Amino acid sequence: QVQLVESGGGLVQPGGSLRLSCAASGSIFNIYAMVWYRQAPGKQRELVATLTNSGTTNYAISVKGRFTISKDDANNTVYLQMNSLKPEDTAVYYCNAIVRTTTQLTPYAYWGQGTQVTVSS
Repeated sequence: QVQLVESGGGLVQPGGSLRLSCAASGSIFNIYAMVWYRQAPGKQRELVATLTNSGTTNYAISVKGRFTISKDDANNTVYLQMNSLKPEDTAVYYCNAIVRTTTQLTPYAYWGQGTQVTVSS
């Protein structure tokens, strides 16, 4: 099927930056959108940023102006550049992709395993 592998998480001080990556692989026919979510301890998972295959982006209000989502179509990879990080950005960040595979007629949502981002001094 489809595998999503995230990388780039870690510990960073407030005001610092990190770049997350999510590489999709498998029987991919078309990727309609790639999305970053995050889940902090004790909180619900929330949408952070979306990038469609047409290039349309959407951001949560809490990260607008600080985070940038981008993609490398040739490598089926999406990135999340996170600048001016705050302690409240601490969470597990998950990659999600809406993918039609070579064996399915309808797209399906796939998830990565998550990568921890901790913002602390």
